[in-house]
Amino acid sequence: MAGSENLRVDDDGLITPEVGGWAETKYRLLALYYELFSTGMKNKWDQRVYMDLYAGAGYSRIQGTSRFLKASPAIALTIPHLFDKYIFCEESKDLLDALKTRAQRIAPEANVAYIAGNCDAEIERIYKEIPKASSTNRVLSLCLVDPFDFGLKFDTLRRLSTVFIDFVVLLAIGMDANRNYELYVEGNSTKIDAALGNTEWRERWKAGGLKRSDFRPFLAAEFCRSMESLGYLRKPLDRMKLVRSLEKNLPLYYLALFSRSETAFNFWDDVLKYSTDQQQLWD
Repeated sequence: MAGSENLRVDDDGLITPEVGGWAETKYRLLALYYELFSTGMKNKWDQRVYMDLYAGAGYSRIQGTSRFLKASPAIALTIPHLFDKYIFCEESKDLLDALKTRAQRIAPEANVAYIAGNCDAEIERIYKEIPKASSTNRVLSLCLVDPFDFGLKFDTLRRLSTVFIDFVVLLAIGMDANRNYELYVEGNSTKIDAALGNTEWRERWKAGGLKRSDFRPFLAAEFCRSMESLGYLRKPLDRMKLVRSLEKNLPLYYLALFSRSETAFNFWDDVLKYSTDQQQLWD
């Protein structure tokens, strides 16, 4: 799969955020899925749209190294069969400017819309950039939701879910929710309420008699429950990819697919299969 083999790039002098070493696993999974999705859906839909709600600068540098990698926007712009439209949202002007420069250089032919600002605040602008579907224009979107912590807003996904759209979501549960367990369960924080789109999760957690070590899978299951309420297929946790830290092998986050179609999960299962004990194929 060509999309997974060419992540490394040279330093081009533009602003490049640092990421942990575990991010390479995420990028390789995304590269595999983007390639399968864009190729498999190429002749089945009139337009395929790629959306990145936390787009960043397009490139990343592995912390403590001189290794530069394509981040999600650049990966999506360099797959064999480009999407018909790209929508990149980024809150930082500096990162968005770097992304624009890189996108123009690596895929000048791509149709790209840039949204400056917070994706939750700018959701209507993002929504309006999605091509209108009709009986003669079938549109399928793929949206990456990759926040820095468990601070995503479920209402944003709810708004986008009114069109034909699949989501790949990074659930930063180990990185955030586990570390702030007392604040979220016993405190006044509404962060998880907003991420899950409900306030009942806390009662279900307390009534379940679960251990603190169960909090991570519990929240992942709760998010699946919320997505199911939007018509997405509910899948077991083993259909998610649990990414761990390189140093201490600690669970950091789940990378999960949400789709209304079993076909998407067939692609996703291929990605999970290739990601298991296949690191030698990527080096």
